Order: sequence, then C-alpha cells, then structure tokens
Amino acid sequence: MRELFEPVTVGALELPNRLVMAPMTRSRAYGGLATELTAEYYAQRAGAGLIVTEGTQPSVIGQGYVNTPGLHSPEQVAAWRKVTDAVHEKGGRIVVQLMHSGRIGHPVLYPDGALPVAPSALASGQKLFTADGMLDHPTPREMTAEDIARTIEDFAAAARNAREAGFDGVELHGANGYLIHQFLADGSNRRTDAYGGAVAGRIRFAVEVAGAVADAIGPERTGIRVSPGAAVNGITESDTAELYPALARALAPLGLAYLHVMETGDRESTRAIRAAWPGALILNPHPEANPLPSAPEAGAGALREGLADAIAYARLWLANPDLPERIAAGGPYNEADPATFYGGDHRGYTDYPSLGA
Repeated sequence: MRELFEPVTVGALELPNRLVMAPMTRSRAYGGLATELTAEYYAQRAGAGLIVTEGTQPSVIGQGYVNTPGLHSPEQVAAWRKVTDAVHEKGGRIVVQLMHSGRIGHPVLYPDGALPVAPSALASGQKLFTADGMLDHPTPREMTAEDIARTIEDFAAAARNAREAGFDGVELHGANGYLIHQFLADGSNRRTDAYGGAVAGRIRFAVEVAGAVADAIGPERTGIRVSPGAAVNGITESDTAELYPALARALAPLGLAYLHVMETGDRESTRAIRAAWPGALILNPHPEANPLPSAPEAGAGALREGLADAIAYARLWLANPDLPERIAAGGPYNEADPATFYGGDHRGYTDYPSLGA
C-alpha cells in the first residue's frame, strides 16, 4: 500500500502522504467554541496528510446540531487558533469544513427562535437530538434572493475568519443533505427562479458559494465535498448521474484545490465525476464496499486506478490517532465506540491508544 504514503500536491498544500482525515461531527464544542480537548484531538491526528475538521457553521442560522462549533465570531476564531497552532506544531495541515445546515436546524438552536432556512419550504422529515429529547425539524423558511446573497457572503466571511484562525484552507460541505446539497437535489429544491429547476439552476448556489470563498481566500485553499446519491436527511435525487458531472464541470474553471467525493455505493458515479474534474480528487470510499480492515487496501486500489489523488477515512481516524503507522504495520486497528461519537468528554475522543501504548 505504498501509494497511500506518496506525497501529493493539493492546491497550495504539499501533503506528505495521501491519507486524509474526513470530517466527523463530534458535538463537543460547548458554547459553540473549540476547546483544549479539541486541540488535543486534532493534534493527535497530525500525521494525516490533511485533516478536515468537523462541520463548522458559518453563521448563527447555519447551525444544525447542539454543541457544534462556529466560525463567525471573534471568540470562535480565537478558540480555533489554539487548534490550528497545536496541529501545526506537530507538523500537520488542517482545513475547516464550513457547513450550513439549512433545513436541518431548529428554532431552539437560534437566539431569536427563527425558523431554519432552505431553498424551498419543505421539511426534512428528520429530528433534532437535544437534551430534552428528539424534536421534529420544522418546515423551513424559503430563502429569498437577499437571503441567498447574504448566505454566500456568510460563507466568504467565515472563510476569511478561517485564515485568521490559522487554517490552511476551507472545505465547503456540499454533501449529506445540508444547505448546498439541498440546492443541488431536486427533491429539496422546488424553486422556479435561477437557483432551481433544471440542473444548471440547481448547481448555481454551490458554484457561487465556491466562487465567493475562492475570491476571499484563494481557490488554491478552497475545496468542496459532495455525496452523490446520498439519501440522508430527507434528500432525494432523481438525476444524480447528470447532476454531479455537471457540477464538476461548472466548478472546474474556478481552479479549486480539490473536490472531495463521499461515495454512497455507486463507483461508476465516481468515475464519471473523475472524468469531468480536472483537479485533485479526494475519495472517501463507500464503507460497505470497504469494510475494516480492508479499507486501506481499497483506498490504495483507487489510487492505483487513478480514480483519486488522496483517500479520506473517517472511523479509522476516529479510533486510530496513529493511523499511518498502523496501516504501515498492517494493523491492528482500534474499533470505534459508537456510544461516544457525539458529546461527552475525553472518553472515545482523545483516549484511543496508539501502537505500543
């Protein structure tokens, strides 16, 4: 699996290996702030070629879950600076994933009790976990043209904050049923203006957000993640095969650092996107097709095929802070504990042992 350990250039970043830590929500940012424990968690994993953080809201209304971090206030910038400093001191590289949740939100998350916003006034059919139990997501407010313009600027402002906080770049979350994905998918976007309808309209918001962030911090420090065909958070797509190659072609002139594809089981869809995308591609292989511990070999195979330039893993990194060393040694691998995925303290967060510990 030597391919996983070869260096690669991704935009402005020189990665010493092709092992990327995928974004994973951990819900330990109490008060919306990264903590010292956050810094320890990411610094432990600085051996990754690139770390992509948990989803981080670019605005108050962008929050979708309890205890997730933001990047829209001076306090949040200062908190994240401690994280990036810790990773850089260990020789790592780290980008923040900016995630606007759109309709995957709830008034209890916002100081003014506002409704979440979305491309169309269609409820997700999902629920929000809170300390007081599960709450139904309400029907969101359909975004006006002014809302769209303001949200695009929120992304750009958060990207500037990310650079001030010391991040090496930004990944836009266009996957898993959040706001950008809600615009892409015809099941959640019923607009009849320039941001809806046919594929060309539904990809417009994603392209404009990417363009604004690229203008703010440089395209060479801007990436975007997609999840073609992902039926999560109430999302449905009827035209996946057409949608994502079209998006890749529309994004290509921006010169972004990378496109990050989270597979949902259709390898042919990934190949079609690869053919349409001229830049670096990070692949998060489909987990059912790549069960542990064979996932590293499957990732190396994707590199050999030319399907990807780097491979992102999630649970492997969550439970194995020294993942490169474990892959090089052929294992063994710690198993992740789902009971500690979200919320809590250091348990299941910073206490997974390294080899020889």
